[in-house]
Amino acid sequence: MTVVGIDAHKNWHTLVAVDEVGKRIGELTVPARAGGHHQIVAWLEQFDDVRVAVEDCRHLTRRLEADLLDAGHRVVRVHARMMAGMRRSAREPGKSDPIDAEAVARVALREDNLPTAELPGPMREIKLLSDHRRTLVARRTAMQSKVRWFLHEIDPDLHVPSRALRRYSLLEELLVHLEGRDGALVEVARDLLEDIAAVTRRINTLERRLDRLVRTTHPTLVEIPGMGVLGAAMILGETAGARRFRSKHAYARFNGTAPIPVWSGNKVKVRLSRGGNRTINTALHMAAVTQLRLGSEGAAYVDKLTAAGKTRTEALRLLRRRISDRVFAALRTDEQRADHPDATAPVPHRQAPPKPAAVLQQAA
Repeated sequence: MTVVGIDAHKNWHTLVAVDEVGKRIGELTVPARAGGHHQIVAWLEQFDDVRVAVEDCRHLTRRLEADLLDAGHRVVRVHARMMAGMRRSAREPGKSDPIDAEAVARVALREDNLPTAELPGPMREIKLLSDHRRTLVARRTAMQSKVRWFLHEIDPDLHVPSRALRRYSLLEELLVHLEGRDGALVEVARDLLEDIAAVTRRINTLERRLDRLVRTTHPTLVEIPGMGVLGAAMILGETAGARRFRSKHAYARFNGTAPIPVWSGNKVKVRLSRGGNRTINTALHMAAVTQLRLGSEGAAYVDKLTAAGKTRTEALRLLRRRISDRVFAALRTDEQRADHPDATAPVPHRQAPPKPAAVLQQAA
């Protein structure tokens, strides 16, 4: 088997091929353009059994991964943390593109169950829309904070309710209130109110589109108590497929809900994990807090833990882990339904064949 490691950059890609014992047997540097990708595919044809590994920086490698997958190659991703450890243990000192590419190849040769690259699908679309919505919400929040001070300076008696600068009716009322006033301050405030209305329309459009996508592709996920469509979209975009995780425990380590052991001897102790994917962790925390507010099954679970001596913070962390396990099971269920749509369809009732007329007369 030949493992090819790729160190990707904006303008250049460096490839190093190693054999099954980790010895370098080939090297290639090509431009990070479509023509360079064709050179990579042609260069890989000289090897019989090829496994391609890329550094996990998808903003640089997504197009390259797609071209390699279209060519029929299996592509795995190597985290930069694993590369650094391999580079330190190598005999060749220093850091260069060939050294990094060789480190990627040797990590892929040593490690099993590395994340596998896939062609973009609904999860990619959900992630793009979810990230774009969050960017627009942050932009709208900044404009809302600024325009509040401007409105207060223009008219101190003007009352703007909290969290109300997203309602079209209030925005129209404020624009009407500014009519007949002159000055640069009024002009800027009017522009901000119009921009807030435009951004709000785009946010609402994205939310409706995400609602359709999430409910169509993952109906089981949104049935979890406390899980809204926007939180589910955050989880789907960051998870990028549950099948790449071995178990619910591996998924919990990925999202930061699995505790980290910190003990030596016979007394088992753990501490809070502050790593993992914080976007998924935030969505799980939102679902946990919603369960507590609504008094659903999560509230009963937290009450049981606090009665057993846990603090409310510790109980909430355990609830997040419980929701993480349920999210993983829901993701697997929805993915299996998508892979085998006919297997989950209800079996039609089979009616008995009609009896002959003679038998009917004899029974009568």
